[in-house]
Amino acid sequence: MSASLAEAILHLAMEAGATVTTAESCTGGMVAAAITDVAGSSNIFERGFVTYSNQAKVEMLGVLSATLDAHGAVSEEVAREMATGALRAAKATVAVAISGIAGPGGSEFKPEGRVCFAIATAQNLDSKTIEFGALGRGAVRAAARDEALSLIAAALRTK
Repeated sequence: MSASLAEAILHLAMEAGATVTTAESCTGGMVAAAITDVAGSSNIFERGFVTYSNQAKVEMLGVLSATLDAHGAVSEEVAREMATGALRAAKATVAVAISGIAGPGGSEFKPEGRVCFAIATAQNLDSKTIEFGALGRGAVRAAARDEALSLIAAALRTK
């Protein structure tokens, strides 16, 4: 599924003259890898950000320490700041951000399989949380990758 979504992203972005960037935490670069697996992706993808630690989120994307303290890294608030930071830093048209708990582990407040997403353009910023459940680390990460690719494609379709 990710290969066909990534190919669609390439075609949609090229048609729109758009560029794409990623800000990833729990997926560790899987979204960027899926996009750059497609020949020609250099036309629409210049850079992505893997900000696994809170410090990386602050330093690379401008996420506010106060937001991290108030909401935690796995929150829509942080995902939105990650997406807007990536959009600004990459000077891209569309940015997606992902922060979640792939597992194993989690807590009663932030269970394994919770992933927060944000999608940013110059005109719009949206976020959502999906509870994938305790599918196992690999399955949660793959599901998060595919959701992020779907969000990018949807944002490009509205361009």
